[in-house]
Amino acid sequence: MKQNAFVAGVGMTRFGKHIDRGMKDLAGEAINAALADANLSRDDLNAAYVGNAAAGVITGQVCVPGQMVLRELGIGKIPVVNVENACATASTAFQQAATMVSAGLYDCVLAVGMEKLFHEDKQRTFDVFTGAADTEDMDAVIEGIKATVKASGADLDMEGAGKTRSIFMDIYVAWAVEHMKKYGTTQRQFAAVSAKNSYHGSLNPRAQYQDLLTVDDVLNSREVVWPLTLPMCSPIGDGAAAVVLVSEKKARELGIADGGVRVASSVLASGWDYERDDEIKLPQKVAHQAYEEAGISPGDIDCVELHDASAPSEVLYYEYLGLCGPGEGGPLAESGDTKLGGRIPVNTSGGLLRKGHPIGATGCAQIVELTEQLRGQAGKRQVEGARVAVAENGGGFIKDDAAALVVSVLTT
Repeated sequence: MKQNAFVAGVGMTRFGKHIDRGMKDLAGEAINAALADANLSRDDLNAAYVGNAAAGVITGQVCVPGQMVLRELGIGKIPVVNVENACATASTAFQQAATMVSAGLYDCVLAVGMEKLFHEDKQRTFDVFTGAADTEDMDAVIEGIKATVKASGADLDMEGAGKTRSIFMDIYVAWAVEHMKKYGTTQRQFAAVSAKNSYHGSLNPRAQYQDLLTVDDVLNSREVVWPLTLPMCSPIGDGAAAVVLVSEKKARELGIADGGVRVASSVLASGWDYERDDEIKLPQKVAHQAYEEAGISPGDIDCVELHDASAPSEVLYYEYLGLCGPGEGGPLAESGDTKLGGRIPVNTSGGLLRKGHPIGATGCAQIVELTEQLRGQAGKRQVEGARVAVAENGGGFIKDDAAALVVSVLTT
């Protein structure tokens, strides 16, 4: 459905290693900041959608993480919906909250994403990512990755998959080498993504990593699994982000209906079994629907936050989102067009690669960045004259595609 909700307030923590902070503390910081930004109180909230993906594995908190966090802040009585959708968790919470507001059911809804991924037992962290694939048929998942890599003429040692690294790094390797064979994409072009995002992250005080990297720095870093070096892989992290969404009626009361940040569209879909090799894929389908509902085309977009869980992922999503043609993602990464000051800045926050990737919080963090861009509040990261912004976030892996994916369009 076409959306008609307004972003009244946003807030987030710095992403990083917060071993000494619990979920209540992290989420509370983000929620209080979002309410203060909206000039609203907890009593104004009609409902809350709270995203978390890993607590059941990392902390043992299951079933009621949203209620647990909100009650600590004195928020009760209202409907609280817990959302889990892999890396698309917070994006899904945002999409559901916006849909409820747009449908006229609520005037003021909170969307939250929160996560703790660091644990003394690293295997627990890796188990979270393994659980985002088909655990009942993991042999098929592994064989599918190997087959894709082999067909691309490469070799992949999966001995450490799910043990010394997230199995998703092996999935991204498969996507990367397939793209390299088909289009001639190079490792150096993938490294250009990481270097560009390191520049953006160096300007973001809430980014997990703020050091500058050159392309050569990226290429000379420790190899995780070829062609991915460490800076080409998103880090694990802890953190939280929150968004307050309001109806047009409430937006007028707050004085933000004219010139405020509006959710023009937000589309959620899941993967399916493709019948033909040339069938439109999940990210293209969702992007096309989101653009159509918002009444925009790729040429109208001023800035993008997308799911760069690996550097090759960003290259592929350039193409899926229509920022360039098929096979042109590698050259686009090298061109400078996706860097601040370029034609279409991407991941001005530093992206998942540098801002960090607490998976249950990432989607709302994307909305925080884009809202600040559209308000002109992004400081040194500001995209001049930004009026149309797009967020893309995928999660999980079933067969040969993402399990869930959300594309949202924000406008002023």
